[in-house]
Amino acid sequence: MASLSSRRSISVTKLVFIMTSTIQSISVFLNQFAPLTTAESWDNVGLLLGDSAQEIDAILTCLTLTPDVAAEAIERNVGLIVTHHPILFRAIQKITTDTPEGQMLLDLAANRVAVYSPHTAFDSASKGINQQWGEQLKLQNIEPLRPFNESELAEKSPGAGRCGDLPKSVSLNQFIEQVKEVCKIKQLQFVGDLNQEVNKVGIACGAAAEFMHEAATLDCDVLITGEARFHACLEARTKPICLILVGHYASERFACEQLATVLLAAFAGLTVFASKIESDPIQFG
Repeated sequence: MASLSSRRSISVTKLVFIMTSTIQSISVFLNQFAPLTTAESWDNVGLLLGDSAQEIDAILTCLTLTPDVAAEAIERNVGLIVTHHPILFRAIQKITTDTPEGQMLLDLAANRVAVYSPHTAFDSASKGINQQWGEQLKLQNIEPLRPFNESELAEKSPGAGRCGDLPKSVSLNQFIEQVKEVCKIKQLQFVGDLNQEVNKVGIACGAAAEFMHEAATLDCDVLITGEARFHACLEARTKPICLILVGHYASERFACEQLATVLLAAFAGLTVFASKIESDPIQFG
């Protein structure tokens, strides 16, 4: 599936950084771009595997680190994988070859491939995934759905999710076509009346239907997210807000491709690329 990355560019001129090629220096840059202190409290972010002092020649970005992506990184002599979704997301008691995850982690460690995840910090970053969504949809007056109230956090990111006004009012049916064009997808799921007027849009990438309350409070006519539970869809039907589900992969993968561009601009001496083999696991019959 094609991505949004070809239509997007991110300015990194405000990120003052001296280029080096250690994992530590790249981690510092990533923390500057998507401050880890803004990640959700339940998240597992930052450098999750590897030696921070190690010097590397290549970086691979991906949405989710799976065994096939790990094999791709090893084959291409990558020293650092930046994966949006964290590894070791839940506590584990052993790492062995008895499980696919254990085998993958052991293979990565044996080949000195480090792993970094920005996850929800990247979702909320000033130039992060939700902000990119808002800009691609040409929303005006963009603001967070869930602002950071603590001054220390607010200085680093405006908050989680985004919302904004469309340049002109359209029906939900027309807006769905706009979203499909932006995502380069042929179909999506939605809850709502196709004739309903859409003026204000809420955005929360991934699996974030819990932002419906904030979106409705801010008078959004629709919330775009990747996926939602069945009962969240039932709830949406009772609220004065529509729900658009583009798929978890489509809602975030483009930003992993764009992040490779950002890293290449900051570390011009390195080889940086988004995974070539990663794909959406969900198919339509």
